[in-house]
Amino acid sequence: MTKFTLLRRTCQEAAALVIAREDRELRLNDALALKLHMLACKACPNFENQVLTMRAAMGKWRSADVETDTTA
Repeated sequence: MTKFTLLRRTCQEAAALVIAREDRELRLNDALALKLHMLACKACPNFENQVLTMRAAMGKWRSADVETDTTA
């Protein structure tokens, strides 16, 4: 088994790493494997952008909810 094979990830595995990265720092080998996958794949960077867009929208929603909450 080559070193590159150890870093190869499927799109499903890459998507799971994108989601996991929202909650924790990835291990070095997972971060590198994700980076390599993103360079080779056309679909997964789109998924990553969607996750980042949702994260930003949720952040705005949370801050707007706090600003308009008069019961607190």
